[in-house]
Amino acid sequence: MTLRFLADMGIPQRTVVWLRLQDYDAVHLREENLHRLSDDDIVLKAIAEHRIILTHDLDFSRIVALESGSLPSVVTFRLDDMRAPQVNKHLEQILQRFDAELEQGALVSVQERGIRVRRLPIQRAE
Repeated sequence: MTLRFLADMGIPQRTVVWLRLQDYDAVHLREENLHRLSDDDIVLKAIAEHRIILTHDLDFSRIVALESGSLPSVVTFRLDDMRAPQVNKHLEQILQRFDAELEQGALVSVQERGIRVRRLPIQRAE
């Protein structure tokens, strides 16, 4: 199964172009004129279209974790430099190392100091 992506507004549109050049199915909310869509509706769109959310917004991981489901995967970029070359460099590492986790359902947090992956569904402490 080929990974499919949905880029939120904080992600450069050039990252979507880069993904397409790598033969991934990728769309940006701005391309579809959905830049005002609520976070909850973006999650529903990602689920319906089997897409991984690429974002700079911490809310998506929270929404997905609280739903206790296994999809959609969310990649949250918390980088000092959110320009396309930096985002693409980190995304390339994620695709090389964690494609199986993304396909099965995971929350991926990308920071300058490293990448953290949590598989979905998130288990809650009792």
